[in-house]
Amino acid sequence: MKKGYDKPLYLLPFDHRASYVCGLFDFEFPLTVHQHEQVAASKQLIYEGFLQTLERGMPPGCGAILVDEQFGNAILRDAHQRGIVTALSVEQSGDEEFEFEYGADFASHIEAFDPTFAKVLVRYNPYGDLALNHRQAGRLAQLSRYCEETGRRFMFELLVPATHSQMAQVDGSALDYDRRLRPTLMCEAMRELQKAGVEPDVWKVEGLSRRDDCERIVRAARHDGRSGVGCIVLGRGADEAKVCRWLTTAAGVDGFIGFAVGRTSFWDAVAGWHAHRLTRAQATSQIAARLREWVDIFERGVDARAG
Repeated sequence: MKKGYDKPLYLLPFDHRASYVCGLFDFEFPLTVHQHEQVAASKQLIYEGFLQTLERGMPPGCGAILVDEQFGNAILRDAHQRGIVTALSVEQSGDEEFEFEYGADFASHIEAFDPTFAKVLVRYNPYGDLALNHRQAGRLAQLSRYCEETGRRFMFELLVPATHSQMAQVDGSALDYDRRLRPTLMCEAMRELQKAGVEPDVWKVEGLSRRDDCERIVRAARHDGRSGVGCIVLGRGADEAKVCRWLTTAAGVDGFIGFAVGRTSFWDAVAGWHAHRLTRAQATSQIAARLREWVDIFERGVDARAG
């Protein structure tokens, strides 16, 4: 059984690739050498904002980064040398079906960077395409076994996109889907994946607005002896008010150990820098301030839980 990970984990994810390159820079693949350098430089800027947060009093050992090999290989190596908790994305970017970014050679790429976590993003609805789910579960179980056998930690970002029939149940309302259906579907997806041999140390889950739904997610994550498994809440690129609400709700529940808020932390700052509206120093400072804001919100919630 997996040992899990239950230490505080305040993660800045900037492993975005397809959506980042096309949405923020308006580039198209394949990139030119100069375009690749621009994207890599922007990720270095995000990393500098993270390092500023460490200098501004991030609780020791809690700060972590998630970045991709394609644009962040130098960042991963630098963070490893500094002893920072790192997560490396191993999935192909932008695909509806989980595939390894480097196919059968995935293990050598993980070993080259020696991250704290191997991370996957997976879209999995238990009532979706069953053949698709089966194929994905097989690949994910392979990765889970690899992590177990090599002593590496495994982080699983679970997205549960609605089926057409599920959206019909809520009259097409994404908000009602999130509140009424998604929490149960998330729990069912986690149980199915566990039965298929997928054993994350940390589940990275979409924000939930109700405490009891957060408690259900923790129970699913820690089901049947998985008592050390942690959960973190992701930001979904939402506005500041929603992120604050999700962080506050999750922080009040034992088993939620932190967060992963990416686009809401860095997107405006990088866009401003890219458009020459912000200096590099202004952009990094803005990212650091946002990340520090999330840390403070989450820690207040944890303190309220303990009190």
